[in-house]
Amino acid sequence: MHAIIPVAGIGTRLRPFTHSLPKVLVNVAGKPILGHILDSLVAQGVSSATIITGYKGELVEDYIASNYTLDVTFVEQDEMLGLGHAIWCARESLGDTPVLIILGDTVFDVDLSVLSSRQFSSLGVKYVDDPRRFGVVIEEGGFVSRLVEKPETPVSNMAIVGLYYISRPTELRSALETLITNDMRTKGEYQLTDALQLMVDRGEKFTTFSVDGWYDCGKPETLLQTNRFLLTKRNEMPTAPLGCVFVPPVHVDPSAIVEHSVIGPYASISKGAVVRNAILRDSIVSDAATVCDIALDQSIIGENAEVTGRFSSINIGDASIVRLSQ
Repeated sequence: MHAIIPVAGIGTRLRPFTHSLPKVLVNVAGKPILGHILDSLVAQGVSSATIITGYKGELVEDYIASNYTLDVTFVEQDEMLGLGHAIWCARESLGDTPVLIILGDTVFDVDLSVLSSRQFSSLGVKYVDDPRRFGVVIEEGGFVSRLVEKPETPVSNMAIVGLYYISRPTELRSALETLITNDMRTKGEYQLTDALQLMVDRGEKFTTFSVDGWYDCGKPETLLQTNRFLLTKRNEMPTAPLGCVFVPPVHVDPSAIVEHSVIGPYASISKGAVVRNAILRDSIVSDAATVCDIALDQSIIGENAEVTGRFSSINIGDASIVRLSQ
C-alpha cells in the first residue's frame, strides 16, 4: 500500500520546540513523532510513501534519508492553505490503486491490514466528548452521509482521527480539483473534509473503522499523554546504572548519561542527553539536553537545552539554558 503523509504544518501549539524543528520531528518516547508513524507503516507492509513537506522540510528529508530505506517521494506545500490543498500538492500520487492518508502529528495503534480487503473507502473515527476541534461524520445505513469540518454546533461525536483509506484515489483528485478550481474554502482553507463530502455527493461510498488507539501530539499536554502511552506499550526496563533508580515504564537511550538520579515513571531520555542528580517523572528529555540538580514533573526539555535548579514543571525549547536558584 502507498501512504500519503502531510507534515507541512508549522506547529504553533508546540512552540517553543517548533521554533527550530518541524512538529513531526519533536521527540516523544525516544524518537520523533514521524519516526513512530513510519515504523508502524513499515511494520504493516506499507512499501512507499509521499511526504508533503513545508516548514523546515529539509530537516524532515534529512531525517528520513538517515533512518529509513522506504521508497519516499517528497512534495512541497509552499502555502499553508489547508489539508485539502496539501493533498492536492501530492495529486500525482492519487492514481488507480488505493492509498492511505495519515496525518503526521498523531500516533496510531491500529491494525491497518483490515483495510486492504475493504470494497469501499473508509475513514478512521473515534468517539470524542467535544467534536468542535475535529472533522466529524454522520452515518446512515452503514455508510457516511455527511462530513462536517470543526462544527461550532455539535452534529456528531464521531471524530475523523486522521486516517483515510481511499479505494479510488482518482475520485479524490477530481473532488480536490473542484475545490481548487472554484476556490471553495471553509474557514479560509481548502479542507479535505469538503473534498470527501463532494465524493459522497457524487455517489462514492465511505464506511468507517474504529480507531481507539489514537494519540494526539499537537500540544505539550497531549505530547506527554502520548509519551505515557508509548512507554507503557513498550514496557521497556533498561538497567539502571549504579546509584540510580528507574521506575518503569521508562526509556533511556543507550547513549544517554544518567547519574545519581531517579527516573520514572513515564520518563523518556533521548540520545546524547545527560541527567545528573535529578528526579525525573512524566517528562521528555530530548536529544543532547542536560538536566542537573533538579526535580521535574510533566516537563518537556528540547534538544540541546540545559536545565539546572529546583523542582518545577516547565517546557523548555531547543538550545535554551535555564538556571533556577535554590
